[in-house]
Amino acid sequence: MATLTASRERAGTSLPVLERGALGRAGEPEWLLTARRDAAAAFDRIGFPTTRDEEWRFTNIAPIAAIPWAKAPVLPVPPEDVARVLIPGLAGPVLVFVNGRYAPDLSARRAPSTGVSVTTLAESVERNGADLRLHLGRYADASSRAFPALNAAVFEDAALVTVADDTVADAAIQLVFLSTPTPEPAVTHPRVLVVLGRNSQARLVETFASVGPARGLTNAVTEIVVGDGAVLDHCRLQHEAETAFHVGHTQYWIGRSGTSTSHAISLGGRIARHDAVAVLAGEGAECTLNGLYLADGTRMIDNHTEIEHAVPHGTSHELYKGILAGHARGVFNGRIRVRPDAQKTDAKQTNKTLLLSDQAQVNTKPQLEILANDVRCTHGATVGQLSEDALFYLRARGIGAGDAKRMLVKAFAADVTGRITLEPLRAEIDRLLALRLDAALAEGVTA
Repeated sequence: MATLTASRERAGTSLPVLERGALGRAGEPEWLLTARRDAAAAFDRIGFPTTRDEEWRFTNIAPIAAIPWAKAPVLPVPPEDVARVLIPGLAGPVLVFVNGRYAPDLSARRAPSTGVSVTTLAESVERNGADLRLHLGRYADASSRAFPALNAAVFEDAALVTVADDTVADAAIQLVFLSTPTPEPAVTHPRVLVVLGRNSQARLVETFASVGPARGLTNAVTEIVVGDGAVLDHCRLQHEAETAFHVGHTQYWIGRSGTSTSHAISLGGRIARHDAVAVLAGEGAECTLNGLYLADGTRMIDNHTEIEHAVPHGTSHELYKGILAGHARGVFNGRIRVRPDAQKTDAKQTNKTLLLSDQAQVNTKPQLEILANDVRCTHGATVGQLSEDALFYLRARGIGAGDAKRMLVKAFAADVTGRITLEPLRAEIDRLLALRLDAALAEGVTA
């Protein structure tokens, strides 16, 4: 049977991914099957990116491209393993996906607020969901981006969250994607679609985690539509195993006077890449992108962001911080684009990276592309180590070297985590960050 491959020869190897016969599932409508075939053709044309591609020149995914990935099998997961990755203290609906497939026995389908729907692709197809056809695949670019194209071609299941007009979701919604150890390297393709109606409000938490020493590839795509006057608070928490690979793409479309606030936290993965793309499509739209990542050992974390101001009177704020220890590498590439008609745009971008060792490296590239003349746009990037003066101050007051470094790093990270308004979520992220930080400091870092 023919295989889905990258048509361009990369490093002298063919890159089999999945059999074409695996595209789609029984009962899918023709419009979805057509979209899958188009995405498969796009991936065949594009192939996996290499360091010759500008958007990937600092991130070598040869270790990913070289592996003949298999389809992730269905494997059982004990409920206690799921409980360990849930955000404690949240009472809203929980959908759990294991190796890319919905796990009803592990999910908590608590009754959401009236006008709020939390369902799956299969359930939505059965009900002929209009939101699915209207929005699925309409925002994330599957025509020129390799990983979104691959996801669109072969994803097996998806989470679909819809909030009706003038509706407030009274509890945060959790979407949990678990990867398990598999007999051979396996790939999963999580998919999420979130649609907020006019003047609605919702809080969403996406969690990507591993059960044990998973070594697979997670290729995730999330599309979020923030309707006119709607308000979204979104957190994306990635803390998969250090042996795993993770590539994610989050696409925001924000309508007139809509407000979207996101927090992207990346703590795991051997190679982890996340692209966050926001289009301010309605006048008065507001977008906030916050991000925090930590890597140690020889791990690598890459964050690419794009904010496009398409119409006048848009506001965007962006703050990304990175913490690197050992021989870790980080990448930040942030682009703000102001279209010619997007007058009165107010955009600010800040990127700061803290290097905890002399061997850690970061490549940071803030970008402004301004095609309008009545705007206020700023950007900046800093890279540095822990302040010797601050360390001396703490040491002089009887605080040990390790504790002093830990305090300063936590203060550095708190500028991002402190902006998370959902207290149970903030507490859990602080706990996970502390665990990762202890491991990083144990490497014998230098300040």
